[in-house]
Amino acid sequence: MFITVRSKKSIGEVRQKFEDASAARKFGVLGIHNVTATLQGKGLVFDRKLYIYEICNPGYAKKVLDTNIRISTALPCRVSIYVEGKDVVLETLKPTNLLPMFNEPSLDGIAQEVETAIAEIMEEAAK
Repeated sequence: MFITVRSKKSIGEVRQKFEDASAARKFGVLGIHNVTATLQGKGLVFDRKLYIYEICNPGYAKKVLDTNIRISTALPCRVSIYVEGKDVVLETLKPTNLLPMFNEPSLDGIAQEVETAIAEIMEEAAK
């Protein structure tokens, strides 16, 4: 259900490498949510470092949206980057697990391609 990659690098280094690897595979970073800062800004105690990245490849997105606009509710793809113990963890839901909710088997190949690309981005960021 999840793709999970762990790194011993610093969170700053992993984040930069994630952004670079995304761009190299034509995935744009549409948003970065600093969840820690947001929660703390609301007066809540949250001491873990957590960033949620929203990434998208426009070519894949168009094909998916042309087939079924309702899939927009699952876009863009989100990748969490957080600290757990001494590791930095990159984690996302597998697109191939999300797609069956929309009953569009014609998109199975695209979901697999996106999943492979995101896994490669995460692996590269963790190195």
